Amino acid sequence: MDIYKLLDNILNNTALIQPEDIPNINLYMDQVTTFMDNHLHSIKRFDEDKSLTKTMINNYAKNDLLPSPEKKKYSKDHILLLTFIYYYKNVLSISDIKKLLQPITDEYFHATSGTTLSDVYSEIDSFLDSVGNCVTADIKQKLEIANASFREKSGKEADYLKLFSLISMLCFDIYIKKQLVESIVDTLDEPISKSEKEKLEKKEHEEREKLAKKEREEREKQLRKERDQREKFKK
Repeated sequence: MDIYKLLDNILNNTALIQPEDIPNINLYMDQVTTFMDNHLHSIKRFDEDKSLTKTMINNYAKNDLLPSPEKKKYSKDHILLLTFIYYYKNVLSISDIKKLLQPITDEYFHATSGTTLSDVYSEIDSFLDSVGNCVTADIKQKLEIANASFREKSGKEADYLKLFSLISMLCFDIYIKKQLVESIVDTLDEPISKSEKEKLEKKEHEEREKLAKKEREEREKQLRKERDQREKFKK
């Protein structure tokens, strides 16, 4: 088994969808699923697997991972977020993805000035080649360790035990990194849903209005007091 050939094939097919490949027009749901499937089909394990389904996308919107479409149409920024979600969902839970993406969505989704979601996405994409090089070097080291194991064995038994060693090391590596990612996500603030945010903003607005009203009443009271004192002085 040529591990390096398998790795090269995986790395060559896991590039993010390029922003310039995304249509600059809003898409309906069927168009979104077709677009995603066409651009992600090369990294599916089985041909019959679906990259994204209507149910998935609806659930992402329902759980506040994805902003709702506008008039049933999805924008370029929707596609960018769906791409992030596609990769994250293999590692993180829905609640963790929500916690991770919420600040990004709040700050950059449909931004009309300054940094945009496309800018954030392109920056992430720009260092993926370097990540691939690091992964290749790391797997090469693990493969050398695996090939040096079970030297007392021979034939098919040795081949399988060496392969088992490699898979075990890779799984342990993934486990540690997954634990690290989850630990980092646990330090992030809990996301606030759109409805909760609206309630909070309404409450803050009411409190500001109440405070402003109280200040106006205090000023009016003070003015009346000063006026009464002047009237009293005149008498």
